[in-house]
Amino acid sequence: MTADQPEAHAAIRVDLGAIFVSLELSKSTWLVTSLSPGSEKMSRHTVVGGDIAGLFACFAELRKKAQARESKLYPLVVIQESGLDGFWIARVLDREDWIESHIVDAASIAVSRRRRRAKTDRIDGETLIRTLMAYRRGEPRVCSMVRIPTPEEEDRRRIGRERKALVAERVLHVNRIKGLLFSQGIRDYEPLRRDRRARLEALRTGDGRALSSHIKAQICRELDRLELLLEQIKTVEAERDALLTRQTAGTPAPAAMLLGIKGIGPEFAAILHSEGLFRHFDNRRQIAAYAGLAPSPWQSGSINREQGVSKAGNPRLRSTMVQLAWLWLRNQPDSTLTRWFQKRVTRNGGRLKKAMIVALARKLLVALWKYVTAGVVIEGAVM
Repeated sequence: MTADQPEAHAAIRVDLGAIFVSLELSKSTWLVTSLSPGSEKMSRHTVVGGDIAGLFACFAELRKKAQARESKLYPLVVIQESGLDGFWIARVLDREDWIESHIVDAASIAVSRRRRRAKTDRIDGETLIRTLMAYRRGEPRVCSMVRIPTPEEEDRRRIGRERKALVAERVLHVNRIKGLLFSQGIRDYEPLRRDRRARLEALRTGDGRALSSHIKAQICRELDRLELLLEQIKTVEAERDALLTRQTAGTPAPAAMLLGIKGIGPEFAAILHSEGLFRHFDNRRQIAAYAGLAPSPWQSGSINREQGVSKAGNPRLRSTMVQLAWLWLRNQPDSTLTRWFQKRVTRNGGRLKKAMIVALARKLLVALWKYVTAGVVIEGAVM
């Protein structure tokens, strides 16, 4: 077939004993694309966004038509991309014994590599159907399905993520106050000090004046918001510390086990547990890939090079592990992992420290996973 001729779509045989359904979700509408046994054409239906009753009515109609055609009542296999809607739709579908629900990582689906490719909800719906069928046939590496966390596991993440958002907002207000004062020639004011109100009254501009009324009022309002943030951060950290010390059936919680290692504080322990170590992994490659710390080789013919880590996993877990790797060198200088890092850096003449610290972060994550799941203590680590 030449490049300028349209592609002829081959007929699709549906012999897996189910109705395959893909959902393209948006705020206003849900596009339902389906392929039923005995049919070679995909059908499309539109449901109002958020209308679960309408979605189930659409599913019932699909089953009814397939039953009339094949004299058999088929189950449904549903797929949707991970996104803004989270996991609540999948949880509703999983309550029905005749629905098998999947959430796919959209970035794991192979697409056309043309520079300008057509992309519509219609095309995406068809692509999801074909991907789902290949996945059900057992074809390897077709896509990556997302593991749906329990409501408790999802809620446990809220503490760490809320604290991160509050800290970022705190930095914003501190920088804004410093910027306002810097424009008046004041460089040594620290908004996070406890005597910030008293020091504000005593401030003088670079040309010897007292602060003008409006800029002073603006800074006072910024301090009001800053103090509210500080109080909220304190509350969130108290909830985090209570969660870390919680025990199950008399055994220490995994996060509490992490606290027993020198150099790991409450924030790192909470993030490591809630963002990654609470999950089940079959091997070290899986946990490294989940954190986005797995290598990305580029091999074609005589070309064989490394592109660095994939960065395709959990960004919070990955950034935390890189920070922890730097702290590990300081707090665990006699551990096997630290000696491995120093040996590699010395061999490279002191270069490639950043690349080696990422490699150390991957090794450290695997070691912490073994410690939490199997109790294997990191060799040479101070507890």
